[in-house]
Amino acid sequence: MAEAAGHKTEDFSRLEHLPVTFFAVLMGLFGLALALHAAAGTYDWAEGPARAVLWFGLACFVGIAAVYLLKAFRYPRAVAAEWHHPVKLAFFPTITISMLLMATAIHGYRPDLAEPLWLAGMLGQGGLTIAVISGWISHRAFEVGHLTPAWFIPAVGNVIVPLAGAQMGWIEVSWLFFSAGMIFWLVLLVLVFNRLIFHAPIPARLFPTLVILIAPPAVAFVSYLRLVGGVDAFGHILLNSGYVFAALVLVQVPKLMKLPFALSWWALSFPLAALSVASFVYGREAGSDAHVAIGLVVLAALIGVVAGLLYRTGLAILRDEICRPE
Repeated sequence: MAEAAGHKTEDFSRLEHLPVTFFAVLMGLFGLALALHAAAGTYDWAEGPARAVLWFGLACFVGIAAVYLLKAFRYPRAVAAEWHHPVKLAFFPTITISMLLMATAIHGYRPDLAEPLWLAGMLGQGGLTIAVISGWISHRAFEVGHLTPAWFIPAVGNVIVPLAGAQMGWIEVSWLFFSAGMIFWLVLLVLVFNRLIFHAPIPARLFPTLVILIAPPAVAFVSYLRLVGGVDAFGHILLNSGYVFAALVLVQVPKLMKLPFALSWWALSFPLAALSVASFVYGREAGSDAHVAIGLVVLAALIGVVAGLLYRTGLAILRDEICRPE
């Protein structure tokens, strides 16, 4: 009996170390669902897998959210410690970003369910953006080494808002979040490149977050297109900026392949999804078969990456490698 109680206590102690970065898994899954849905506009075969991935993502969202809420209830100090952590703080908006992506993915099937979910995600994202940025400029002392491309996450979340918001008629709100996202993206882009060029390299555990550089311009392109209704010069700049950052990241692949697995590897998934969607959208808008082909190639890479990450994450859970004190 005492032994069973000991095992139960140990299990709950592992819960204490469940990281908020786990929500990045959901960004990858919903990103894949959106990329497959974008591909379905050209390739009919993609619609079935898009629905399947969406349902799988919904199940994962319920599971991860429930477990993290249990952690917050039993170990509020552990959640507070993550909030005050200079690196993990930027990952809290992955919760509301996941809600926004979920609403965007559901919108094509059940707009009546998508809108309240989008509203909750939008309000939560707005609150977290202010809270996170207030945390950055508070009295706490942040060091250059704390800055990684993961700091883009709050800004990326804001440019995601118009993806579904513009279609739902929330035009002014969508412009508000798009403007905030673009401003903070530009500010953080300068800071991140200053850190990458003039300071110590990003630690191996966080190096995969470099791929996040691709996401802001790729997502912003699709959001901007939905807000203005067509591709103009600024849209071209956003899309091609995504390709430039993708080329920079591609050069780093040999280094990435040598790194040990960590949850930060899920940072690879959503940026690839964003670039795939942007390519498909532009390809159809401009009648460019080359861009549709790029979207398909990136989608194939994304499917391989997500499949590998799911396998490796499941293996890490079975080996008890994740919910451990750092």
